[in-house]
Amino acid sequence: MEITGSRKLLDVLQAYPELEEQLINIAPPFKNLKNPVLRRTVGSLVNLDKVAQIGGMDATRLVNTLRRHVGQSELLEASEQIKKVDIPRATEDPDWISGEPQFVVNGTQLLQQGEVPLGKVNQLLTQLSPNRYLLLLTNFSPTPIMDAVQKQNMLVFSKVNPQKADEFLTFIG
Repeated sequence: MEITGSRKLLDVLQAYPELEEQLINIAPPFKNLKNPVLRRTVGSLVNLDKVAQIGGMDATRLVNTLRRHVGQSELLEASEQIKKVDIPRATEDPDWISGEPQFVVNGTQLLQQGEVPLGKVNQLLTQLSPNRYLLLLTNFSPTPIMDAVQKQNMLVFSKVNPQKADEFLTFIG
């Protein structure tokens, strides 16, 4: 069974009983899952998105933690799955950045969460389809990230968003 945020907690724990300890380690309030009555009643009512909310954590992170534990690949965060992005185009833009990005990474948001954007960029570059690109959004010129991905023989183009002077659009393909 694939673990997603919409899966009922009871279904996930029945398919993967070892995740009970993982959940308790992630958020101590889940130690009540050891009570079989509570486990059946609450577990059949709430999905993993709600479990994350109760535990005060990000739903995608919880789901990905559980997925990793049972050997499933991580799901992309909503911000990485954006299909339509308003990207202002200019004549000096390289041809390889035509169309929509395969991934969009909000580097500013990642830094605010204490994460390093380069780590997420590198993770997604391994999943990048041929002739597609990743769009990195930052409120700073991401020179170190650009240098790092160029060393990986990736194409890189960066510009200030003409519609938002405090936003850099960095295309990596």
